[in-house]
Amino acid sequence: MSLATASRVLNGSTRAVADSYRVKVQAAAAELGYTANRSAQATAKGTSATVALLVADIADPYFGEIAVGVAHAAEEQGLMVTIAMTDRDPVREIRVVRELRGQRPRGMILAASRSSDGDPSELDTELRLLEAAGGRAVAIGGGAPSLRSVKVDNRGGAEALGRAMTDLGYLTAVVLAASEGVVTSDERVAGFRAGFGGDASRCYRDGLTRDAGYRAMTAALADGIEPGTFVFGVTDVVALGALAALRGRAAPSERTSRSPASTMSPRVST
Repeated sequence: MSLATASRVLNGSTRAVADSYRVKVQAAAAELGYTANRSAQATAKGTSATVALLVADIADPYFGEIAVGVAHAAEEQGLMVTIAMTDRDPVREIRVVRELRGQRPRGMILAASRSSDGDPSELDTELRLLEAAGGRAVAIGGGAPSLRSVKVDNRGGAEALGRAMTDLGYLTAVVLAASEGVVTSDERVAGFRAGFGGDASRCYRDGLTRDAGYRAMTAALADGIEPGTFVFGVTDVVALGALAALRGRAAPSERTSRSPASTMSPRVST
């Protein structure tokens, strides 16, 4: 049979190939241990059958849910997903984008939490080069200046939460957030304070991990927190760390008799 027919079978072409030919090609490939050279294909076509996903922290369930959704959508299109971690470091993010661009992905999704630090023009340049080579890029949340994005209303969701807690009668709140410059965190802090009718001036900044939530809550407890204070963790993972700190400070009898969750925001609705 022709090379074109063999190529269509091995490359998953949508063009019809007779079943008898398809079986023969697949049997020969299995006998030889042959698999298509994806790097060569990417060079010939300009893009590969992959999608690159950049997340801040693969241990964070938020990014895990995004990865699952991306993987399912990519599979429907016959694409594979490559996941890279940025640690919310703008310099690392640019380096990762540059390295992944060399693999010629069909698309690139930037889901990592954005930082206001650094020069966004450098990231913008890398993404322009990706698209000039035939790839496509999109961000979840904010992105580089020219990057298409799926907006997340972090401020609006946190503001609604602040109003709801005010309606429930809370007069004071403690905020656990990331260091200044992490856009998602800053937007949620600003939104919560705008919606909360009481005093939310106390803010402990660390990171967006469980350990960071634990440290921030421990520091807040050391400074003293009055009963009935609402604690707002800017992410689920931060909130879980804060809950662990609260449980650790509770007396043994209190740990089994009641939960500290009534003083804790388990999540931000966005």
